[in-house]
Amino acid sequence: MAKKSAIEKNNRRIKMAASQRNKRAELRAVARDKTLPAEERFAATMKLASMPRNGAGVRVRNRCEVTGRPHGYYRKMKMSRIALRELGSRGLIPGLVKSSW
Repeated sequence: MAKKSAIEKNNRRIKMAASQRNKRAELRAVARDKTLPAEERFAATMKLASMPRNGAGVRVRNRCEVTGRPHGYYRKMKMSRIALRELGSRGLIPGLVKSSW
């Protein structure tokens, strides 16, 4: 099980990234638009830089919903390889059959 503080920090990042997604997208679009004057693009870049870093989507880490483990994450199942194997062995994941020979 992952540390509660790491899981909560990631949850805060998810909320902040969701709330700032539109604002960041607008500022990025202005900063990348080559037809606008350089001063306006620079101002957009500075506003983007002054926003909280945890509001960026790349700061969010995919974590297992069962254990909170950050590595070995399967996006389709939203869990780590270890939790997937354990729950699959118990027959708790529909459609998953663990082979053994």
